[in-house]
Amino acid sequence: MTTSTGIEAQSISIGNGDTLSVDTGIVGLIKTVRGEQVILDRNLADLYGVETKQLNRQVKRNIARFPQDFMFQLTKEEYNASWCHFGTLNVRGKNLKYLPLAFTENGVAMLSGLLRTETAIDVNIRIMRAFNSMRHFIASNAQIFSRIASIEQIQSGLVRHQQETDLRIDEVLQKLNNMHTLPKEGIFYDGQVYDAYAFAADLIRSAKQRIVLIDNYIDDTVLTLLDKRGNFVSAVIYTKSIDSRLQLDIARHNAQYSPIGINTFNRSHNRFLCIDDDVYHIGASLKDLGKKWFAFSKMECLQTATLLDNMK
Repeated sequence: MTTSTGIEAQSISIGNGDTLSVDTGIVGLIKTVRGEQVILDRNLADLYGVETKQLNRQVKRNIARFPQDFMFQLTKEEYNASWCHFGTLNVRGKNLKYLPLAFTENGVAMLSGLLRTETAIDVNIRIMRAFNSMRHFIASNAQIFSRIASIEQIQSGLVRHQQETDLRIDEVLQKLNNMHTLPKEGIFYDGQVYDAYAFAADLIRSAKQRIVLIDNYIDDTVLTLLDKRGNFVSAVIYTKSIDSRLQLDIARHNAQYSPIGINTFNRSHNRFLCIDDDVYHIGASLKDLGKKWFAFSKMECLQTATLLDNMK
């Protein structure tokens, strides 16, 4: 049987002679990650008939509605384990620009309040029924799944140690090839524009939750630099003054990219770049890095919260 949305549906046995009607196309998109049944942002976007970036933009604007048990971003290992081998993302999965967001059943339910088209409402009902059908099926066949898991555990026991060792080696090699330990202090000389820029970019990329910049002199290049932060990492700038040109740059930036907050603050002579809880003293404005000598140092005696408290 084919539904009105073009999704194939069939009845499956759940034990005791009972059956449940499931949308097989949707069920095939649901995988188990971190003990949760989830479906990816791009698969949801396809079902809803919208672009992935449009769906994610709605989520970002309402991020408070999506706690960790509603939505989370996959790690590379989770993506490779649960989706690559099943071909769910087809060719697009080979050139991911970012790791996908995974939505639990609660997260999908929350999405229904954000996407209100007739197609979205109809598809959302079918998705919720698919989650429910999966739950009934798993519960009814728990004993079979347990036996299968025991057999797989025995079969994989002989190679597990070697796999774990290989994984540790791969992680070490990846860190050596793609990452470096952020320095705690140093100096850049005039002309080292690229080196200084790369240093600041690496700091910004390392943020997990928030970035706070205290800098009396900023321009649009600073906004571009802060855009190197990860998804859902907040950014706030405190600067000496905000003229009409800077206000316009901020407004145009925030209309297209993840918003950057800006506030006036004229009590600081020095520049500080706060990465999560760590505070770096920067000897030059971010827009002028590498034009003249400047030094930087991580302030081990100071955390971001303490610095912000003293700004009140």
